[in-house]
Amino acid sequence: MAEKFPIPTYIIIILIISRLISTIGNSKPSNILVPHKLLTLDIGARLHLDPAAIKSASSDYGNIFKENPVAVLYPSSTEDIVALVKAAYNSSVPFKIAAKGRGHSVRGQAMADGGVVVEMMALKNYRNGNGITVGSGFYADVAGEQLWIDVLNATLEHGLAPASWTDYLYLTVGGTLSNAGISGQTFRYGPQISNVYELDVVTGKGELMTCSALKNSELFYAALGGLGQFGIITRARIALEPAPKRVKWVRMLYSDFSSFSRDQEYLISMNGRRQKQALDYLEGTLIMDQGSLDNWRSSFFPPSDHLKIISQVKTHAIIYCLEVAKYYDDHTQSTLHKELQTLFKGLSYLPGFMFEKDVSYVEFLNRVRSGELKLESQGLWEVPHPWLNLFLPKSRISDFNKGVFRDIVLKRNITTGPVLVYPMNRNKWDDRMSAVIPDEDVFYTVGFLHSSGFDEWEAFDDQNKEILKFCENAGIKVKQYLPYHRNKEEWIKHFGSKWNTFAQRKAHFDPKMILSPGQRIFNNI
Repeated sequence: MAEKFPIPTYIIIILIISRLISTIGNSKPSNILVPHKLLTLDIGARLHLDPAAIKSASSDYGNIFKENPVAVLYPSSTEDIVALVKAAYNSSVPFKIAAKGRGHSVRGQAMADGGVVVEMMALKNYRNGNGITVGSGFYADVAGEQLWIDVLNATLEHGLAPASWTDYLYLTVGGTLSNAGISGQTFRYGPQISNVYELDVVTGKGELMTCSALKNSELFYAALGGLGQFGIITRARIALEPAPKRVKWVRMLYSDFSSFSRDQEYLISMNGRRQKQALDYLEGTLIMDQGSLDNWRSSFFPPSDHLKIISQVKTHAIIYCLEVAKYYDDHTQSTLHKELQTLFKGLSYLPGFMFEKDVSYVEFLNRVRSGELKLESQGLWEVPHPWLNLFLPKSRISDFNKGVFRDIVLKRNITTGPVLVYPMNRNKWDDRMSAVIPDEDVFYTVGFLHSSGFDEWEAFDDQNKEILKFCENAGIKVKQYLPYHRNKEEWIKHFGSKWNTFAQRKAHFDPKMILSPGQRIFNNI
C-alpha cells in the first residue's frame, strides 16, 4: 500500500483560496478570501477539502438546507481551534467558522457557507479516553465534543450522574449547552445550562477563556444558550448527583385537554431538588389516528392494550398522553409505591388507562436509541426533519390546543411523528443566560418532531408556518427553541428585552462576526 503523506499547508491554503474565489457571486462578500497567515500555521494537515468532508459538513439532521464550506477542520486539540479562529480574526477579510458536533440542527445552524466547519467529533480521536474526568466534588469536566451517552456511562462508574438530560443522548455537550438542553427533567432540575459550573470557550477573537459565574461571568452567561455566537465551548464542568438504579415509568391517557394540562401543572408544582415526593421526569405527547401508538422515541404500550387505546383515539381524534417517571434505588424502593399513589390521587386520566414499566436508569435515559437504530436499518433516519419547537405561556396553552392541535393539525391530517407538549417552571432557568423563554412562571414546550420524504417536507413546513401565523394573529407570544428566523427583525423580536445585551456581547466576544453564521442572526443577506 502506498504511504500517504500530509498535504503541505501552503497547497491546502492555495486550494482554499481558489475555491473561495470560485464562489464569488454565490457567497457573502466577506467569504471571498482566506488570509495568507494560515500558511504559517500547523493545522494544514487537518484542513480537508475533499468531496467527502465537504459533503458531510454541508448537511445536518434536518436534511433541508445544503450549504458548502470551502474547508473542514478536523482538530487534534483545542489549540487547533484557537489557531483557526485567530487566523480568521486577524485577517483583513475574516472568514466564517461554524463548530459542528453531531449536526443535529434542522435548518443549517451548524453550517458555514463559504467558510470553514470545525468537526468537533474529531477531537475524540485524540483524547485517549480522557475527554471526561469525574472530580471529587460532585462534578465532571467534560470536553465539548463528548456525547451525553458517554457522560452517562463515565459518571455512572462513580455512582454519579447529571440531573438534567435531553431525550436523545447522542448529542455533544457543547451542542446542547449552546441551546439549552431540555427534557422531562427540566421542570425540576432546570435545563442543562442551569447545571454547569464552568466553561472553557474559544471566543471569536481566538482567545481561550475559562469562565464561570465568578470568573469572566459575562462570557459564561453569554455562551450558555448563546447559539454559538460568542464562542466554541471546548470544556464544561457539569454538576453531578448520586445516580439512581431504577425508574418507575408511567403513562396515563386523557381525552380532555383541560384535565391533562391541569394535572401536568399540578405535578410540576412539586419541584424542589430535595423534595422527596416530587417526580423526576414529566412530559406529554399527542396520540392521533394518523400516528403510531409507539413512535420511534420509545415503545411502551402493551400490544394487548393497543385496540382499546385506538378505540379512544377514534372516538376523540386526539388522546393526550401524560408520561412521568420517578427514580429509585435500594434505599427508596420501599416507599416508592406509596409516594406515587399519593401523587396520582385525584388525577383525571381515563379510568383503566394507566400503564407502568419498571426499567433500569440507563434504559430509561437511553430510550430513544433503539428507535433510532430501527429507523437507520430501514433507511428512515437520514430523511428531512422539518421540526418546529416552541415555548409558549401557560395562559395561552388552551387557545393553542383549540387553534393548533384540534384545528390546524387535524385538518391537515399529515402529522405522524411525535408531538410533545409539557410544562416547565421559569424559576429553574437563569435569566442572565442567553436562552429565551416566555415571561410567565409556568410555560409549555411544544415540539412537532416531523419526519418526511425528500419530496414531502414542504407540506410540513407549510403547516409550521401556519402554526406560527396563528400564534401571531392570536397574540400568543411564542418563542422558538432551536430557533430559525429569516431576518434580523425577527431575531430582535425573538430576543425581546435580551436583544441589546445579546448584541453587546456579540460585539465584545465576536466583533468581526466570525462564529456560527448558520444561525443567520448577524449575517443575514
